[in-house]
Amino acid sequence: MAELHVELVAADRKVWSGEASLVIARTTSGDIGVMPGHQPLLGVLETGSITIRTTGESGEGTVVAAVHGGFISFSDDKLSLLAEIAELSDEIDVQRAERALERAKAEADAAAERRADVRLRAVAGAR
Repeated sequence: MAELHVELVAADRKVWSGEASLVIARTTSGDIGVMPGHQPLLGVLETGSITIRTTGESGEGTVVAAVHGGFISFSDDKLSLLAEIAELSDEIDVQRAERALERAKAEADAAAERRADVRLRAVAGAR
């Protein structure tokens, strides 16, 4: 099976690295799926979930992350996801995200509401 090498990097750390058969991300042009052999790509990431269908030594699985802005680049079966902020779904504190969502709704802060919602969707997408 063909694979692509994926690097998910936030401004402050490397979040995830490994082999995958498919990555789905939200860009300013809409949702995009990248598989091995995809045409070279450079795009702007929107706040949203990224889903990575993993392959390799640990077998097939799924990694889901909440991403808040950044860039996506693909060439020669190497995909780079460079995010301002990125969190793997298993790193997200659900109760804290729920409190942040309620606070953002009460303050009518649409940007904060979107960030909290994306974090909760990432957790739900990983289940």
